[in-house]
Amino acid sequence: MAFRLAPTAASEGFRLEAHDSVGSTNALALEHARAGDPGRLWVVSKKQESGRGRRGRAWATPEGNLAATLLLVPGGELRLAATLGFVAGLALADALDAVVPKGRIAVALDGASQGRNRFELKWPNDVLASGAKLAGILLESAMLEGGRFAVAIGIGVNVVAYPEDLPYPATSLSALGADCDAEMLFLALSDAWSENARMWDDGRGLDAIRKRWLARAAGLGGEVAVRIDGNVVRGVFETIDEDCRFVIRDDEGSVLTIAAGDVHFGAVASARV
Repeated sequence: MAFRLAPTAASEGFRLEAHDSVGSTNALALEHARAGDPGRLWVVSKKQESGRGRRGRAWATPEGNLAATLLLVPGGELRLAATLGFVAGLALADALDAVVPKGRIAVALDGASQGRNRFELKWPNDVLASGAKLAGILLESAMLEGGRFAVAIGIGVNVVAYPEDLPYPATSLSALGADCDAEMLFLALSDAWSENARMWDDGRGLDAIRKRWLARAAGLGGEVAVRIDGNVVRGVFETIDEDCRFVIRDDEGSVLTIAAGDVHFGAVASARV
């Protein structure tokens, strides 16, 4: 099966550029933007040679996994465009629900989960299955002529393989017993993106996105530790605010709002991170 767009995505003017292997789908998408591409372009591949995650970390995409980047050239504020990562998380979770039959993957019941969803969202940019990292999302931007900007929304999913040398649990759809390939997942993702983006509505529907995201949030109401620039803040994960920032209540009862950091749950949150 070749990569293809869902009919809903095609009817809304999205385009598809598929590769067998690339350096980085995000980098390629932003190159297209600088060359004048108007956006609404999906760049997809089953292999990346130089994929990257948050804070410059490497992101491995061996043959058979999914690397997908949506290039957009929005007309609003860059600050608001940053919330598209939450739209992407919801779209991916919806797509996974659509292509993985119920019963194939159990609801997690560990310290990172409240046992509500098979696929949960970990702030700010991960998708978990059975408490382990299944996918990551990376937003990158580039300034264009005329004061415009482009946003590359990168989505990497461990379909057939996952890295084992990580300081946190990771998994793949194959390891979880799900019979799904990258092409099938992307087809569902392109459809789910359209639905969630309509809800987001250029930021006007951000509150609805925020509520949907919280309904899938991993660790909500539990102990968390957040590493911020080398320091660790501990508390209880209470919510995300109207700008989708992470909100915790520390041991002294103070409410802290965090714009960026690495979040750890459960037993890891109680240990040194």
